[in-house]
Amino acid sequence: MRRVVVTGMGMVTPVGADVASSWSAITESKSGAGPITLFDAQGYACRIACEVKRGDGSNGTFDFNKRIEHKTQRQVDEFIQFGIDAAGQAMEDAGLTDMDEATQLRAGAMLGSGIGGLPGIEKESVNLFQNGPRRVSPHFVHGRLINLISGQVSIKYGLRGPNHAVVTACATGAHAIGDAARLIMFDDADIMVAGGAEAAICPLGVAGFAQARALSTGFNDDPTRASRPYDKDRDGFVIGEGAGALVLEEYEHARRRGAKSTAR
Repeated sequence: MRRVVVTGMGMVTPVGADVASSWSAITESKSGAGPITLFDAQGYACRIACEVKRGDGSNGTFDFNKRIEHKTQRQVDEFIQFGIDAAGQAMEDAGLTDMDEATQLRAGAMLGSGIGGLPGIEKESVNLFQNGPRRVSPHFVHGRLINLISGQVSIKYGLRGPNHAVVTACATGAHAIGDAARLIMFDDADIMVAGGAEAAICPLGVAGFAQARALSTGFNDDPTRASRPYDKDRDGFVIGEGAGALVLEEYEHARRRGAKSTAR
């Protein structure tokens, strides 16, 4: 059985646009929860969420332009864009952005999502019923499918090995990492980019979870107190978004190229 190590990490979270800023905020007990700004949530039972802070990259904000081409931004939902960025961070951290063909053939992606492109599905459904079938975007399908995180990452970074997606709700990222590790353990790949992404803070997503009585509704005026595990006043979770990715690598392969091992 081959050993697997972690040689790269990437994060896009509601408290930071990368690993360093996210970890700093977490260790300082900063909350990412706040009022929903991505749409007008007045009239919704839940009006709070953990949104990724959009911006120019300063002060921990997320800059879509840093690793994602404008053409891709127009074509795919934000969960794919978050996934591309987190995977890119992990590839850069691992020193694997310029691989030769032999390395590419043994490098793959295993990135998933619990829901996928819900905002895009919502938007194009309205477009269909208001304007007819010919007005639906030609990018509708390939811009919302969950496996397109792995697909887009593979295209961008030349990963020509195994390419899969995992869909297991809240366990998606953990399952993707486990499945990717097993591909390396059983010699199907030497390198795998693994993790998950989500971006479902939209009217349909919030309304659906609220109707299922899954979301916190008692802290709309004090978001940072919502969804505290094991607290007697906890009344549900706070919907969030973002992405996380790891580069997993076979131990000897990483050692030969002098890569650092964050975990093994």
